[in-house]
Amino acid sequence: MTSVTDTTCGARTLLVSEELAGQRTDRLLALCFPDLSRSRIKGLIEAGHVTRDGAVFREPADPARAGVTLVVDVPAPAPATPVGEIIPFSILYEDSDLIVLDKPPGLVVHPAPGNETGTLVNALIAHCGDSLVGIGGEKRPGIVHRLDKDTSGVMVVAKTEKAHHALSEDFAARRIDRSYLALCWGVPMPARGEYEGNIGRDRRDRKRMAIVGHGGKEALTRYSVLRPFGGYAALIECRLATGRTHQIRVHFSANGHPLIGDPVYLRRIPAVARKCPPETRDAALDFPRQALHAARLGFTHPRTGEALLFETPPPEDFQALELQLGSD
Repeated sequence: MTSVTDTTCGARTLLVSEELAGQRTDRLLALCFPDLSRSRIKGLIEAGHVTRDGAVFREPADPARAGVTLVVDVPAPAPATPVGEIIPFSILYEDSDLIVLDKPPGLVVHPAPGNETGTLVNALIAHCGDSLVGIGGEKRPGIVHRLDKDTSGVMVVAKTEKAHHALSEDFAARRIDRSYLALCWGVPMPARGEYEGNIGRDRRDRKRMAIVGHGGKEALTRYSVLRPFGGYAALIECRLATGRTHQIRVHFSANGHPLIGDPVYLRRIPAVARKCPPETRDAALDFPRQALHAARLGFTHPRTGEALLFETPPPEDFQALELQLGSD
């Protein structure tokens, strides 16, 4: 087997040897050019960017024959559909493969109806510029995991397709070290425990998630009470064994300890709020977002194999509320 050196774009040539013959062509090309995912290879084949012995080849599943020459013409990444915008955010680490950042509360991660601009993706496109070599043929950041708009904390974003694929696999296989800090109403008992229950769409409100008896996806949250506040609130640490939408918020709400400030899963004033001194109760009830912070993220660098670990303190509003809760 011989091939040209992998490059971001341009032609790559593969002479299929006897030992590699017989595999699906898309699988073989993904094996030989690991910076391109198999889905990306399949898309290039179907779009006519691969030739076999000089003729356009469009059948990803065809077995590769010994002695044939495959040429993959990787086009330059197309400009990202979202436009770059100068939006400040804190960078914890950056290299040619990925960027680790501390997302502020109030920042939407990905453009969507109603939030087409002003997102983290827009900010990353502007910040990274030409260092984004392309995800799926488009010059855009690879969002590996998301935080809710009003959740703050550590995120890792891929700059290359290879990094995106490797990090996504690690998240799916739960090879990531991550923990969250939250302020909840009441004090969970026991002080260390876990909440579980399948999470799916709430049948009564499709914008909410809920623990469901049938269907949904399994979810497990492990927690520790770090500091109780007079029986009416607590600072907790959460570790996710799974990564479902709104998982911490759903599990704590379902178990009688909704997160302070949660606009979706806290729909009435908790009974324990009566135990608070008036000033503290007002500060907690007026907190404008869920008090949730992604405090720790550890993972293996997809290219170097180095173990990386990042930790950040909660933002000022979270710390101010914690201080108020502990002042009584």
